[in-house]
Amino acid sequence: MGSVRTDFNGSEGVNAMPSVYASWVGQAVVLQVATGDLRVPLRGTIVGESEEAVRIRVGDTWDIDIYKAMILAVEQDSWASLIMN
Repeated sequence: MGSVRTDFNGSEGVNAMPSVYASWVGQAVVLQVATGDLRVPLRGTIVGESEEAVRIRVGDTWDIDIYKAMILAVEQDSWASLIMN
């Protein structure tokens, strides 16, 4: 079995412990993100990760890399199915 990570930096994954984010790839989520005193929810779809960051797609084409150290929680986006219908 190979690595379950979807690296976005072009490097090949090494057989390693599965990432906690692997099960969220391709799913609509809300990331609870913190920086300094600011805490914000970020809605999008996780499209990949590197060792230090998670790439989330906001909208149809805007990808943002969020450092894993900034992520407090990952939640399923319960509004995504309502918005898409």
